[in-house]
Amino acid sequence: MREILGRRRRFRLRRSERAAQLGAALTCATRWKWPVLPGVGLAADGRGCACPDPECVVPGAHPFDPVLLAATTDERMIRWWWTNRPVAPVLLATGAGAPCAISLPAAAGARALAALDSMGVRLGPVVASPTRWSLLVAPYSMERLGELLYSKDWVPSSLRFHSEGGYLVLPPSRTGGGKLRWERPPLGAAGPWLPDVEAVVDALVEASTSAPDGGSRLAY
Repeated sequence: MREILGRRRRFRLRRSERAAQLGAALTCATRWKWPVLPGVGLAADGRGCACPDPECVVPGAHPFDPVLLAATTDERMIRWWWTNRPVAPVLLATGAGAPCAISLPAAAGARALAALDSMGVRLGPVVASPTRWSLLVAPYSMERLGELLYSKDWVPSSLRFHSEGGYLVLPPSRTGGGKLRWERPPLGAAGPWLPDVEAVVDALVEASTSAPDGGSRLAY
């Protein structure tokens, strides 16, 4: 009997996870007009990446088929993708009118949020994985970002910038790095408010200077 109950519980959890992935993709695409696509996901064993690269450094957390350029806000396409791949990660195609993001190690992210809160800076959504946090910001160009970083003496290589041509994995996706969650949930029915990159970049650079990975000038 315990075995039967265990199977039923696992089935309910899988069904709930599948509904959550589709619901998240539809909310992003149809309500907020954020272009999304399914990520490659994990292999059948739940450990490695489902892509052909046995040494993939971001297992499950990248586009494969479809490619990033296929990202869309079309409801029919979203439903078709996640009906066929119900637990695929939800990937946001950043930039070009969609939100951009800056990500950093989790410990540095917590320090940065505390510093920004103390300064009264209004923040938008923040994505958290077990190892990294990502702050969503208004669209920016790499040229504008370069101008902001040029004056810095040191830009840690642990900072990563997701602008046009990039992507970001969104909750409640699960990747090789663990399950993602909202550290600061999106607010606003018409679409989450997003801060300008200028408002947060100084605090993120400062918080990341002591994070692992070292750093180099303009390493973004």
